[in-house]
Amino acid sequence: MFVKYNEIGIFVAIKSAFQLQPLAIESLLTRRCRQTVTKAGIKGYFTSVFDPVINRARNDLWTDRTRVNSAMAQKAPTDCSPEYLVAALYKFVALPQFADLQAPIRAVCDENGVQGTILLADEGINGTIAGQEDGVRAVLAYLNAIPAFAGLAHKESWATNPPFPRMKVRLKKEIVTMGVPGIDPKRVVGTYVKPQDWNDLISDPDVVVVDTRNDYEVAIGTFKGAVDPQTKSFRDFPRWAKAHEADLKKHKKVAMFCTGGIRCEKSTAYMKEQGYEEVYHLEGGILKYLEQVGKEESLWQGECFVFDDRVSVGQGLKPGPYDMCHACRRPISDADKTSAHYVKGISCPHCFDETSEDQKARFAERQKQIALAKERGELHLGVTAAPRAETSDDTEVIEGQ
Repeated sequence: MFVKYNEIGIFVAIKSAFQLQPLAIESLLTRRCRQTVTKAGIKGYFTSVFDPVINRARNDLWTDRTRVNSAMAQKAPTDCSPEYLVAALYKFVALPQFADLQAPIRAVCDENGVQGTILLADEGINGTIAGQEDGVRAVLAYLNAIPAFAGLAHKESWATNPPFPRMKVRLKKEIVTMGVPGIDPKRVVGTYVKPQDWNDLISDPDVVVVDTRNDYEVAIGTFKGAVDPQTKSFRDFPRWAKAHEADLKKHKKVAMFCTGGIRCEKSTAYMKEQGYEEVYHLEGGILKYLEQVGKEESLWQGECFVFDDRVSVGQGLKPGPYDMCHACRRPISDADKTSAHYVKGISCPHCFDETSEDQKARFAERQKQIALAKERGELHLGVTAAPRAETSDDTEVIEGQ
């Protein structure tokens, strides 16, 4: 059962699920719900299911959409658990009045129970959203109805659990941050290569293949023979390209790829501006390749990191085996968890020496609150709120990257 976030939605969902008369459940929308339920003569059944939720509902549970959905989902039968459609999207388009779109887009997402992140800037839109299929498709239809976003392409995958804790629509200077003024994929960009043709291109000895993603992404998977720039942020890519210009120009062609395609829009535009003539990039990114190219033909090795609670996906976009360190938001394996440097929610082998004792203390308190919330059957937003250094730049939006 999916619970809408407004009072009418809650009323209708409960009525539908329990076949109660409206007057018997109307007071669920007030703080006297327990007394009214008792008077209605259904305390024995209703209380066994909803009493723990109702007790916690006092103060703010009904107004906190994340906690409501989490609590109700835990009460729902396991065989009714929905799958969540994940849609990654972006479009470079002149959008001078982009700020005017923030509120209406957020409203449509909220009305349809959709969560995730959408970035708006004067260069376009970039985002990844998730929710029940009907809700996500309603949001996509709304976006496509906006003239500037007509024909907006997106990539789909599925998640068993909600990948995002909330909905954010943010205004930015760039929809993917490279930090180089004047780079405009609408004006010049590399040649798109379909996933079905990608293997032939990167197998050409005259081609140098460059992974434009960050080091922690490359660490768990990349294409065979690809160059790893070992960047910490997409902002580092132009400096890396300048430093390795001599080696890169030894090859006639440069082929580039990223998670969903958007970083390659800017990186190939940048390379073209630097005088590289034959620059190519994987259309739809790694995600489209994993979706369309079979395992037998695939030149992909490992997993593809994604910026949500799935952490990684593999062939066919099936969720992978990695977990996430909620201190640094890097992917961690079962082997990483055996390290002496791994403390759940506080540190991992990748970040144990990157944070201060004060930060570790805050992480420990957050982890304590997460554990307490879990015992109460609630979702603590700190589960997914830990920041990465790059979050404000190029990793805020998951697969759209």
